[in-house]
Amino acid sequence: MRFIDSHTEGEPTRLIVEGGPDLGAGSLAARRDRFARDFDHIRSFAVNEPRGYDALVGGLLCEPVDTSCAAGVIFFNNATMLGMCGHGTIGLAVTLAHMGRIGPGVHRLETPVGVVTFELIDRNTARIVNVPSYRYAKAVGVDVPGLGRVTGDIAWGGNWFFLTENAPCPVDIAHIPQLMVASQAIQDALNAAGLGGDGAPVDHIEIFAEGAPGADSRSFVLCSGGAYDRSPCGTGTSAKLACLAADGKLAPGESWVQESVIGSRFQASYRPGPDGRITPTITGRAFVTGEGVLHADPSDPFRYGVRG
Repeated sequence: MRFIDSHTEGEPTRLIVEGGPDLGAGSLAARRDRFARDFDHIRSFAVNEPRGYDALVGGLLCEPVDTSCAAGVIFFNNATMLGMCGHGTIGLAVTLAHMGRIGPGVHRLETPVGVVTFELIDRNTARIVNVPSYRYAKAVGVDVPGLGRVTGDIAWGGNWFFLTENAPCPVDIAHIPQLMVASQAIQDALNAAGLGGDGAPVDHIEIFAEGAPGADSRSFVLCSGGAYDRSPCGTGTSAKLACLAADGKLAPGESWVQESVIGSRFQASYRPGPDGRITPTITGRAFVTGEGVLHADPSDPFRYGVRG
């Protein structure tokens, strides 16, 4: 299995470019479901230890159904399949350019949750137009052991998020262990209370605080696989914009700079859509970090990764 690795503002992406599972024909959503049902061991093989690590997000490069698209992709992480991945799309854009498949300009990308567009601005910078995003519920309260009552919004930005400003400690690198514990406790409490988005569980937690000079806010994001996002999180930033728009705190076209817990940044804005939804635009940088071939020895007891 051949891969190309990149990172987007610190968050790694591994794009599988050859040797992935044969998912047959059909929509990207159907192929994602087939991937999850029949080839979950390949997901684990590609991103889990000993070949990967918890923070690594994978992407399977696919032929798109829509021939106007430059490519199709199915994103996944250490635990499950993903609907959309903002940082991964920026990484994919830079990787496709590295492969010589695209040049600067606007391109379309097919994902399991719809077609998104991206603009390759230069060899390391891309601007993505994400799927329509929206706030599902405002000021949802949940009792969290060790934290008390935590209030936040539930929003969709390509994945489901619970967004809160009830930070239990400073949102910075030094406090990542405490933020991990707090975020997991919030997610567990939401699940125990049956609180989700449109019938689906909330699998991402975002804790916000004041950003450094030049940033509008800083966030810590716990992803669905239990790792934290090193980037500001593209789908999470989209969910944040949806909440700001719903509250009238950010005008269409106005710039919002979202900073990650490690200090990297996305520049974002939105345009309004129907039914209170928005279309987010996010700009960030990605860098190719390596490429190679993954091998599976039949005698290796962990040839399909260490699976939780």
